Amino acid sequence: MLQQLGQLPMGWLLIALIAVFGSAAFFLGRMRAEQLLETSTGRMHSRPNYHGYYVAMFTVVPVVLIAVAYAIFAEDLMRSQLTRELPSSFDRLSPAELQSYLESVRMAAGTAATSGADRVFQAITNRYLELRGVMNTATLALLGLLAAGGIFWSQRRLSQNFRARAVVENGMELVLFLCAGVAIATTAGIVVSLLYESLQFFQVVSVWDFLTGTRWNAQTNAEFGALPLFFGTFMIALIAMLVAAPIGLFSAIFLSEYASPKARGWIKPILEILAGIPTVVYGFFALLVVAPAIRQMAVWFNESVIQMGLASEPILAAQPTSALAAGLVMGIMVIPFVSSLSDDVINAVPQTLRDAAYALGATKSETVKQVVVPAALPGIIAALLLAVSRAIGETMIVVMAAGKSARISMDPTSDLTTITVQIVSLMTGETGFDDPKTLSAFALGLVLFIVTLIFNIVALRVVKKYREKYE
Repeated sequence: MLQQLGQLPMGWLLIALIAVFGSAAFFLGRMRAEQLLETSTGRMHSRPNYHGYYVAMFTVVPVVLIAVAYAIFAEDLMRSQLTRELPSSFDRLSPAELQSYLESVRMAAGTAATSGADRVFQAITNRYLELRGVMNTATLALLGLLAAGGIFWSQRRLSQNFRARAVVENGMELVLFLCAGVAIATTAGIVVSLLYESLQFFQVVSVWDFLTGTRWNAQTNAEFGALPLFFGTFMIALIAMLVAAPIGLFSAIFLSEYASPKARGWIKPILEILAGIPTVVYGFFALLVVAPAIRQMAVWFNESVIQMGLASEPILAAQPTSALAAGLVMGIMVIPFVSSLSDDVINAVPQTLRDAAYALGATKSETVKQVVVPAALPGIIAALLLAVSRAIGETMIVVMAAGKSARISMDPTSDLTTITVQIVSLMTGETGFDDPKTLSAFALGLVLFIVTLIFNIVALRVVKKYREKYE
């Protein structure tokens, strides 16, 4: 019986119970309020719906807390109890091996695939299911008791003058505050984790050598000069912005100033589809279409230059993967960011400015160049800076199309590597987190975080400082 209870899908069951308890509490609270409304002589302070929300709130909140506690602590408690009951022969296993074995037990318990296993493993799996069954039973019983207690206690507080609306609104304000706090805590956790691991890395490698070194060979823990990575990252981002900035900006000007409403209704959604395409699809396109085309063009250019006698050897590298291929496709991906943000900024320019320019005899193009674009320039600059941040943090396109060679080369047809590519390479494998190779990935992540943060801060400062306010 306990083993069958241990196989319950507790995640979905807890969600279903929370929904059932909340709905039942709401309707019971509303019915109670309607009964009070019928028997009372005066008006009630709050509407029946607020009484229902009040009862549901004090029923669901304890249940949710127990469900969260189960999700966080239940597995650790079961593993701790199971570890204490293991035979003495398991004492020779290292902590990592023991955790791997217990993970195998958990997976076998989830699939019930223990028929072909040895007797010890099957016995441990059955005991694990029994422990989980006890935990599930206790959790479900506690949830039922808390839900019943919450409904009973909250309904007793309902009365004609009870301020249910104020309590519900304060509760929703607290929920919104907690959601904002979760976002802030997540950001703080990311920063703290990056700083902690990066400081451990900088105890092994100096900050100066890391930032100014020109040789990167972290896979063998030999050299950690990240300057080639910074160069490749910014070069690919520059190529991307050379594509995205003019196309995105001109698209925004056309959509906001020249396109008819019907054309805008067709073009803008099609243009924004580019933002919804997965980056791995862009990576395939760059690897299979753009990179071979660039290589063929580079080979043709080298042959032409040599045949004309302008050079005795090839000028361009003409490699299968290149920074130019990754930059061009990344620029296509970033176009919607520039276009959409710039379009919103240009549309925010008051129509009275355009009318005034037309009244002075300016043409449409002169109005766009001398009135609309200067007025929207702070927002356009902010859009470009945000697009740069997006390009710098891109991973899949550069992983598939840029190559992995850590070098400093001005030739865009050569393969280069970026910060994100190296983070993926360094974090792939079974290297421990105390190894300098793995710690260097956190240092690269910290640098990338700081760079993107600077771009975002600059964008916000530009908007704040140069934004013009119109009556």
